[in-house]
Amino acid sequence: MTRELRATLLTDDAVSIEALYESSPAPGTEPSDHLVLVVGHGFTGALERPALRRVASAFAQRTAVITFSFRGHGRSGGRSTVGDREVLDLAAAVRWARRLGHRRVATVGFSMGGSVVIRQAALYGKNDEIQPVHVAHDGERTGRSPGRTDPAAGATDGEAPGKPGEPGEAADGAAPDAAGSAAPVAAGSAAPVAAVDSAAPDAVIAVSAPARWYYRGTAPMRRVHWAVTRPAGRLVSRYGLRTRIDPRGWDVDPLSPVAAAPLIAPTPLLIVHGDRDPYFPLDHPRMLASAADPSTSELWIEPGFGHAETAASPALLTRIADWAAAHA
Repeated sequence: MTRELRATLLTDDAVSIEALYESSPAPGTEPSDHLVLVVGHGFTGALERPALRRVASAFAQRTAVITFSFRGHGRSGGRSTVGDREVLDLAAAVRWARRLGHRRVATVGFSMGGSVVIRQAALYGKNDEIQPVHVAHDGERTGRSPGRTDPAAGATDGEAPGKPGEPGEAADGAAPDAAGSAAPVAAGSAAPVAAVDSAAPDAVIAVSAPARWYYRGTAPMRRVHWAVTRPAGRLVSRYGLRTRIDPRGWDVDPLSPVAAAPLIAPTPLLIVHGDRDPYFPLDHPRMLASAADPSTSELWIEPGFGHAETAASPALLTRIADWAAAHA
């Protein structure tokens, strides 16, 4: 019988993240015996959105699953930075998976989430750097916050870039530990869960991910840029799409997905893209595949597949889960 556990996680920059764990369907087994898929949604997605719940349901037929809302989405705190500081949200979710006992963790990201899983794996890697807040194009690690407004990653019905919630922000029961660092708090719990280990994934799957920032080559992405860079667009995003975008943008470009891809090895990487994607044409997945280590990466071009979690078929999701189980 599948067990569910809800929690509020706190990121390294003190933003509260709502998360849901669904245990493996296999009876009478420990979490350590099973893979868990940590799923990052696209821009304007959220934990309770039907598209993400459908993805989680398909994955849960095979293995344990963690879904969560990125900052600025759903009941999570902060504001969306559209692929920059979202790596901290994913890192908190991966660490939660480790605390729950899972030895094998694969990250699966859709659209914006696809750019996040690639960047997060590159930034944390197997050495699990602490608080890799920002990485410039030359690879220099820096603690600067994003500041220049312009779109970053992919979209689910629209996409955007912005910045995080302010340090110290905590909601839904999240709280910093005694030393002031971030620690997850299970919903309804008074005490932080003990801090654990690595946020490095054991396998990475990027679905419908962009390869580079500032792409405006399709009509959907031009609409996304309007939604992110214009005050009226941010109002539409907030009240129409229930997505809060930080208006300050980036002051330094984050490491792009195509620059991050070669840094993921030896962690296995799967790039999945549809030949009917209305947001990002096929040069994006091909750029990512060309940049990645060919000995540890794989590219699937899916005929008839559109964009991200809204278009992913049950059959494709099952194949993704099986690939993760074989490679993590």
